[in-house]
Amino acid sequence: MEYALFGLGVVLLAAGLVGCVVPVLPGPLLAYCALLTRFSAVGSTRLTIGAIVVVAVMIVDYVFPAVFARRFDCTGWGVFGCSVGTIVGLFFMPLGIILGPFLGAVLGEIVAGRKLGAAMKGGFGALVGFALSSGVKLAAVALFAWWFFMAGR
Repeated sequence: MEYALFGLGVVLLAAGLVGCVVPVLPGPLLAYCALLTRFSAVGSTRLTIGAIVVVAVMIVDYVFPAVFARRFDCTGWGVFGCSVGTIVGLFFMPLGIILGPFLGAVLGEIVAGRKLGAAMKGGFGALVGFALSSGVKLAAVALFAWWFFMAGR
């Protein structure tokens, strides 16, 4: 049973890693669930801290893209386009993960009626917010992976 739980934890960590860049997957939450598979080895203190980290990262995940998009005069259509572009970009790895959010945001801005220059500026803001948000999620998943593999040592 221990090996099965360990294997499930590894799968959850991998899904959590993917969730750092795919907007529909809750990456840090999945990685936190991996910690739960090793509850006794990880310990309640780390699980409590991990839960706080997950909540904080979820808040940052919603705030960063919006804040940076607004700083660069991006509309809601641009933020939506950034999310769609991220998903589409996954099919064109590795360059798609960078160009997808940007192009999606630019197209979203154009749909909103903005001119190309303003759309590019908004697209850049959405991309910066997405990149910073993804970085924060990646840091949380890396922390959880460290705790997962170092538990019981």
